[in-house]
Amino acid sequence: MDAGQVDAVVWRNRALTLFDRVSVPVAVCDVYGRVVLANPAMAAECGTTPGRLRGRDVLELFRPQESTQVDRIAEALRLRRRSRYQVSVRWHSPGGAERYGELTADPVSDTVDETPALLVMLRVQGERTPRREPEPAPVTPVEGRVLALLAGGATTARAARELGLSRDGVAYHLRRLSARWGAANRTELVARGYALGVLVPGVWPPEPRGSAVE
Repeated sequence: MDAGQVDAVVWRNRALTLFDRVSVPVAVCDVYGRVVLANPAMAAECGTTPGRLRGRDVLELFRPQESTQVDRIAEALRLRRRSRYQVSVRWHSPGGAERYGELTADPVSDTVDETPALLVMLRVQGERTPRREPEPAPVTPVEGRVLALLAGGATTARAARELGLSRDGVAYHLRRLSARWGAANRTELVARGYALGVLVPGVWPPEPRGSAVE
């Protein structure tokens, strides 16, 4: 191996070391968008390791928001243009949040005539945390049934008859729920029952969620 080849190997190794250590998610892809090399930061965005990204389609990992952007890039690469290309993308982080950002692709090659590879960098712009159903607030079986009857329009007297309680007994359970949830009136109490997952949404007549009952 001559001196020039030795220097080339040295600089290649230095470049790979820098590539692995840079905090920006970076990958090298072939002209079709298949990952050839990825750094740990890029792999972390996909919840995997660099080796497992090899051969994956970068536009399947990071979904383009506008297909026309991808079409323009494909046409430009076919014509061997050397511009920088940007694609707005979305993807899911390992934690489940939907992230959005921008992929920047720069064609790179040793000669002008050589089919270029793509140096791809990902810029994270933000994320949207998935909305989760609230954990049902614990209530007793009687409280759950009282609340369901109230949501269905029952009066204190009717709720007492259906549950085999006195009117004072029903009022006692309603006062406890109102104090626990800080509800100012019965309308707010019912609304909080749905918001806290105690009452099953979309069901008539109203019924308490089974898992909400202690």
